[in-house]
Amino acid sequence: MSRKNVLFSGLMLFSLFFGAGNLIFPPLLGLESGDNFGPAITGFLITGVLLPFMAIMAISLSENGLVSIGSRVHKLFGLIFAIIIYMSIGAFYGIPRASNVAYELGVKQIIDVNGSLALFVFSLLFFGVTYFISLNPTKIVDRIGQYLTPILLLVLALLVVRAFIKFENIASPAVGNYVTTPFVKGFVEGYFTMDAVAALAFGIVVINALKDKGAKSKSELVKGTLWAGVIAGLGLAVVYVSLGWIGRVIPKESDFANGAEILTVASGLLFANGGGLLFGVIVTLACLTTCVGLINACARFFTEIYPKLQYRSYVAIFVLIGLVVSNLGLSVILKLAVPLLVFIYPIAIVLVILSLFQHFFGGGKMMYRLSVFVTSIFALYGVLTNVGFKLEVLTGWLGVIPFFEHGLGWILPAFVVALIGYGMDKFRGQLAIE
Repeated sequence: MSRKNVLFSGLMLFSLFFGAGNLIFPPLLGLESGDNFGPAITGFLITGVLLPFMAIMAISLSENGLVSIGSRVHKLFGLIFAIIIYMSIGAFYGIPRASNVAYELGVKQIIDVNGSLALFVFSLLFFGVTYFISLNPTKIVDRIGQYLTPILLLVLALLVVRAFIKFENIASPAVGNYVTTPFVKGFVEGYFTMDAVAALAFGIVVINALKDKGAKSKSELVKGTLWAGVIAGLGLAVVYVSLGWIGRVIPKESDFANGAEILTVASGLLFANGGGLLFGVIVTLACLTTCVGLINACARFFTEIYPKLQYRSYVAIFVLIGLVVSNLGLSVILKLAVPLLVFIYPIAIVLVILSLFQHFFGGGKMMYRLSVFVTSIFALYGVLTNVGFKLEVLTGWLGVIPFFEHGLGWILPAFVVALIGYGMDKFRGQLAIE
């Protein structure tokens, strides 16, 4: 396995992660954290970069990827949970969201268009290009790693360098929770990128890309995947800090509702009439690479579990699903998908961390089952409150748990019962290192 192939695989992985959501989170963090930007962005990098890297590690070290990790709870759970991950982060959320965000924040910055017909025409073009790039999985690294990623990085670099030259390095005071707990607030914001779930899907893309480039042994695949993860993580960290810095120093001449508005205004201030075009290109490229990665991951996964249909057929199916769902509109997509993501995300994080723990220290089924069970209770609570149920009594009981108010109340209970389960497995002699 050549260093060149590993480098391009890392650049590809960077582009797969770097979708529109990742583009707009850091500038708002920079704006609101102000003088406390340092601890805030540090917290963000832990959950927005380190956690996805850990997920990539877990996938590379597992014999059968996501399915084998979930199967440590139960074989049926492993298969069902993997299917839910791929369908939620891919077909019914990530893929159509990428198309919609590219239209809303990309195309509409360049061309003054509105209405369902314009969205339909754009989605046809967008998914046509996505289908073409995704059709040949052996070319994924070449098309994304060698071409799309450098273009994306070049456009981002133009924006960041111009901002560094033109904007004064003057930050405004921090606001909200960034005043008292900037690290925790940044940590939570990175958590909500949900990239750890995306990493579980993208891991298979990197592994298969390395196989296509000649990697054969398990150790070669693990090493190549980990180095690709390091390259992608470093790239994400640099871009997140840069975009956050733009939000920190942008002239505060008006109020900003979100990170997209910050970057739109920054592009206009820095490049005048060409600013909208620049920002539109950044968003469209970011969404396109993410969409290609998700379709490739979903098609590869379902080809493995149901090989009667060929890879090309699955690509066509997921492109068609994305085309249909994307035309429902972004607000409908978010309304339908967010509750499901709220449920699966904590469980996915627990499985990733326990999988890495088991690789080094051993583990057994009770460790997984107890931890996933407790986490599922908190995740179900999150879903019910998200869809509008009033659970005052339960909220009062759970509210005493650390970080509960940030939506992270599951962390301490999950890992306490994981240690209890680990002790039970050790007592029974059922620990295994994988």
